[in-house]
Amino acid sequence: MTILCIDYGERKLGIAISRGFLAEPIAVLQNVSSSSVVEKLRGIVDREEVSEILVGLAEGTVADAQQRFGEDLQHAVNVPVKFVDETLSTKDAQAKAIEAGIPQKKRHEMEDAYAAAIILQNYLESQAGV
Repeated sequence: MTILCIDYGERKLGIAISRGFLAEPIAVLQNVSSSSVVEKLRGIVDREEVSEILVGLAEGTVADAQQRFGEDLQHAVNVPVKFVDETLSTKDAQAKAIEAGIPQKKRHEMEDAYAAAIILQNYLESQAGV
């Protein structure tokens, strides 16, 4: 089963994928327009044969936008979308990237993808009972 995870933000989206028990950050997409983002995601979903999509869900007003995005995406790609807690994923991603010695420029460019990977890894571990 291939799972795609999205850390949705108003300006950019972090994307991670898992084909088993390990989440891998793959891209950061600029959120220029909803249709553009959905089209790029449709390409990833088709190419990677994604069977499930996770969308990180925050607290507050951004959660409404994340919910709408996930629902719109599900209709566009016809793949089930689940919403999962993304609390502190960006802070965790930043800390782990620093710990791993990733240069600041690379950390900044990919931090949303790293956050998506953390969200996805947490989900995978919760499903496996780890």
